[in-house]
Amino acid sequence: MSAPQPAGPVLVLGSGHNALVAACYLAREGRAVEVLERDEVLGGAVSTVERFPGHLVDRGSSAHIMVRHTGIVEELELHRFGLRYIDCDPWAFAPGIDGAPPIVFHRSLERTCASIAAACGPHDAIAYRRFVDVWGARSDRVMRAFSGRSTPGRLLRSFWGLDATDGGSALSREFLQSGDALLDGYFRDERLKAALAWFGAQSGPPMSEPGTAPMVGFAALMHKLPPGRAVGGSGALSQALAARLRSDGGTVTAGDAVTALERDGDGWLVRTASGRNLRAATVIAGTHILTTLELLRAGGFDPEPLADWERRIRVGPGIGMVVRVATSALPHYPGATAAESTHGLQLLVSDRRQLRRAHGAALAGDLPPRPVVLAMSFSALDPSIAPAGEHQLSLWAQWHPYELADGSDWAAHADREADRIIAEVESYAPGFAATVLRRHVQTPVDLEREMGLRGGNVMHVEMSLDQMMMWRPIPELSDQRVPGAPGLYLTGASTHPGGGVSGASGRSAARLALQDTRRSRFSLSRKR
Repeated sequence: MSAPQPAGPVLVLGSGHNALVAACYLAREGRAVEVLERDEVLGGAVSTVERFPGHLVDRGSSAHIMVRHTGIVEELELHRFGLRYIDCDPWAFAPGIDGAPPIVFHRSLERTCASIAAACGPHDAIAYRRFVDVWGARSDRVMRAFSGRSTPGRLLRSFWGLDATDGGSALSREFLQSGDALLDGYFRDERLKAALAWFGAQSGPPMSEPGTAPMVGFAALMHKLPPGRAVGGSGALSQALAARLRSDGGTVTAGDAVTALERDGDGWLVRTASGRNLRAATVIAGTHILTTLELLRAGGFDPEPLADWERRIRVGPGIGMVVRVATSALPHYPGATAAESTHGLQLLVSDRRQLRRAHGAALAGDLPPRPVVLAMSFSALDPSIAPAGEHQLSLWAQWHPYELADGSDWAAHADREADRIIAEVESYAPGFAATVLRRHVQTPVDLEREMGLRGGNVMHVEMSLDQMMMWRPIPELSDQRVPGAPGLYLTGASTHPGGGVSGASGRSAARLALQDTRRSRFSLSRKR
């Protein structure tokens, strides 16, 4: 019996962090890997560029939450390639209103409860401790489910062992309830509920939707390991992954878009804009799922299932927009020190009705009556991203529709909406607007144009209950494979566990490809 032949080359489409994670795991196993990226900047939405002189500004994500809970950073030894995280501690802050003290969410549960007691009263401080105790264990299991494939058996094993003395009906109900219902069941103070609802809404859906309770519950894990800020900017993660890939013999080609993905015998032919025709045994598609389906159509794949899948994948109306600003000072929130207020996520909302109105307006194709803002001033933690004497903030606002109901172009609204977002920060931190030196506005249309985020959705497709876990993006594609396309694997925010910086989808895709390759080689060796 002759020895099995070496596995063929791997092509990875796109250089988002999930695609790079997949490439790294495959290259580590000795596969010949090439990453193809249409952009000149690597990393997709996990990338950092110099927008203003001396300022390293994130293009997409800023705080890294989930990836620090997956073990990927340690498994790939990314510290050897320059990646270093600073803990965001406090990890979140909600400003005081009408003379009330702010709410400061420290990594320390004790200090957080003391802050809640001072701002909201002893009842909510006790309730928060109970919330963290209950949802900390549950969120650990959610992270376990997020860290691997979304097969029913694996998902069941991820949650096995949680208290289910009533047969699991109460537990399943609590997971399926809305985030708002969860908050109402624990807390009395609306400001505390609004801050936690805004944290949960960073996943995209409003906390009024069914199944969003775990998105709020994830806050409990921040007391175990808070969000991290990569030194040098969010893109430092992608740069470390690219360096790791190259150290294992992989290559990255930037500035050459893939134009078609075509079946070629037992493998794949990948065509690029520069005229390259590349053959591979395995393809990992890290592009948006709709982009991947378009590449298959261009390569002659059966158009009927493609059209059906495209119709059923819901991108949604868009999530939000962001204003990046260079400033002469950090925002000053009355009643709080800079260390309390500027090291983490600044949750600038005091009433959930503001969240609901903004989301309702987006569904109707309108701008929010009042923008809801998440401010992040990471130059307070990492001075290397701004020149001496200056600071830098990212002001993320939800919800902003990609398509406006009146048919107008986003370019006509961008500056005025940026003014409103800055004014919203000013309403909590008087004097902030006067410190703004320069700004860069990213509307939903800009997010799509620059980073391929279809419909301006930073999560690729909506993170609603029917498009999560074993249904993401739709059931037929949820195993990170495409029916009728052996050797093609899907990764990125379009797949389980969805958007955010986790890398878990990339690791799962790599493991799946390696598993299938081993099975194929074993089967071939037995036949011989």
